[in-house]
Amino acid sequence: MRLDKFLCDMQLGTRSQVKDCIKKGNVSVNGSTVKSPDYKLDENADSVSYMGKNVTYQSLYYYMLHKPMNVVTATKDSHDKTVMDLLPDANGKNLFPVGRLDKDTEGLLLITNDGELAHNLLSPKKHVKKTYYVECSGEIDSDKLHMLENGVDIGDEEPTCPAEVRLISQLDCSYTMELTITEGRFHQVKRMVQAVGGAVSYLKRLSMGSLSLDSNLPKGAYRPLTADEIARLKNNLY
Repeated sequence: MRLDKFLCDMQLGTRSQVKDCIKKGNVSVNGSTVKSPDYKLDENADSVSYMGKNVTYQSLYYYMLHKPMNVVTATKDSHDKTVMDLLPDANGKNLFPVGRLDKDTEGLLLITNDGELAHNLLSPKKHVKKTYYVECSGEIDSDKLHMLENGVDIGDEEPTCPAEVRLISQLDCSYTMELTITEGRFHQVKRMVQAVGGAVSYLKRLSMGSLSLDSNLPKGAYRPLTADEIARLKNNLY
């Protein structure tokens, strides 16, 4: 890899800025000053110092975002704030959200530039579990909860796959529950609840695969995934 590309990939400046820095002698490779922007290095083996600080190459990035309401899950939008607007200083090129949460839905959202991981997490063949906290109204008795568990007709060609339901509380016709699904159909949780005579008033994603929302992460905030979180996400897919 060219030295100037290495530095650009690490977001240390534009191509012209890092070239200028290299030519001024502010970059060294394996302890020796290098003034040629096109110097070829092994990004995984060579030691690079930029302005006196060691730089370790990283190409893939993983972030946990606590998505708030009124933010759309997209990389760009001409009308609304997007989830990517909440990560203005995040390192990594070509970051994108894995899957989508509705504008009025909160909770866990994975932001990454690892296309392979995203593909596997979203693949219907992988049956990745996604758990949601649901507040809803209606008359949802035990029979209807069993219907959700067995799969319901939401107007698609096929009924939904079996789900896991844990009723948390019930007061008259108001319910809170955790609903775990293995699909990602459009408005799926809302449509499932509607199919049994209910209406969702609040929805929050708690987990996706092995990754659970950090209870200490405020709404609108993000943090990098730990090495253990990344490893478990990947290991559970293969």
